[in-house]
Amino acid sequence: MLTSITESIFCCLMGKSSAVLPVETSDGKPADGFEFVEVKPGRVLRVRHILPERPATTEERPERDGTVHCKRKITVYRNGQLVIENLGDVLHSEILQCQNGDVEQSSTVEVELSDYTTAPSSPDPKPTSPLPTSDHQKPAPPPRRRRRRPKRTVLIDTERRISSCKGTHTDVALFFIHGVGGSLDIWGSQLDFFSRLGYEVIAPDLAGHGASTAPQIGAAYTFYALAEDLRAIFKRYARKRNILIGHSYGVSFCTFLAHEYPEQVHKVVMINGGGPTALEPSLCSIFQLPPCVLHCLSPCLAWSFLKAGFARQGAKEKQLLKEGNAFNVSPFVLRAMMSGQYWPEGDEVYHAELTVPILLVHGLFDKFVPIEEDQRMAEILLFAFLKVIEEGSHMVMMECPETVNTLLHEFFLWEPDTSKKDTVAMVTAGQTANDTAAMPVQTLSVANGNSTGTPKVNKPLNK
Repeated sequence: MLTSITESIFCCLMGKSSAVLPVETSDGKPADGFEFVEVKPGRVLRVRHILPERPATTEERPERDGTVHCKRKITVYRNGQLVIENLGDVLHSEILQCQNGDVEQSSTVEVELSDYTTAPSSPDPKPTSPLPTSDHQKPAPPPRRRRRRPKRTVLIDTERRISSCKGTHTDVALFFIHGVGGSLDIWGSQLDFFSRLGYEVIAPDLAGHGASTAPQIGAAYTFYALAEDLRAIFKRYARKRNILIGHSYGVSFCTFLAHEYPEQVHKVVMINGGGPTALEPSLCSIFQLPPCVLHCLSPCLAWSFLKAGFARQGAKEKQLLKEGNAFNVSPFVLRAMMSGQYWPEGDEVYHAELTVPILLVHGLFDKFVPIEEDQRMAEILLFAFLKVIEEGSHMVMMECPETVNTLLHEFFLWEPDTSKKDTVAMVTAGQTANDTAAMPVQTLSVANGNSTGTPKVNKPLNK
């Protein structure tokens, strides 16, 4: 504690904090798949890039008709009301549960976006008999309803091809993005698991985290500055089909990249990311204190993070926190990261415009992100699958790596089942004109693939 106080006083006097610098091997070459990418002059990020060795005769990806018509109308009224009308293919969001590698259909529908065009409206009240009127009394005219004018209307009309992504496909890349106070080391289990399956994986350290450089200027840690860093990483390593996996604050960057590159981002995984709201820094927060004060409180902050980020606080969790290099950033970087979370564009409409399939993973004991926020996110998104892990908390990918890896792998292999849609279309073609007004419903299924681990089947939580 005395050392911490001495270092904090030195920090106040010098106006600086400890910097995180890149580390290299003795011969100057990156080791164990680590690379150092200079996204801007003097701004270097550590990236773990694993390109597995594939046999010469790789499995060719079969061309299947997994095209889904994404058409929806988003209307925002002046009173803040948001109305989303799905006009294209209405998909039932079903994730199939796999145990021991067997694929079985799940009867539980966790998230379903209704088709507002065909959904029945509220029942009309029972008609009442008209009141008797006399010659001197005429019935009052019906009140004129004032038509609401929308403040903003967004129309989406596009087709998206969704296919299975296997490790043998050379055009698939997985990007893992951590959150505040983390590093690429928190993805250790996921990087090893999917690289062994043949996937190309990329995981960067955000600026000031892990072994990336830590500029001593607050503007280097705003949302837009970090988003541009990840844009450079994405453009450097992106393949034809890319899957983004984000945790906590990293989910916002995944949303940003999916919005900026809709043709290249194939699927997205959001782990404990929260609701679809615009980011604004909290003015009344402990992270607004001076860096020297935060340095003195660092042991308490680390203990608080361990208690809130893990469902259990045992020796195993402490070791995971140490191995994951989580919450091991300088007070200056931590304060600048929390103060720079300003992203007004990332509101509900911004998320509702996404047409990419998204898997939401939530740890039931998460004390940072309430489950209601992820449920709200599932309602706003077009293709959303919400999975709740009962044994996990905020750091669920470290607590329950086998369960998370299996869920992610199932989602990577998932593709729409268009055979039922074609069957419905053939049936409706021979019906009468009144029957043809019904819109065909398309269901989702998971492509056959081998998955390791036997996760516990989690029931959805009702509001």
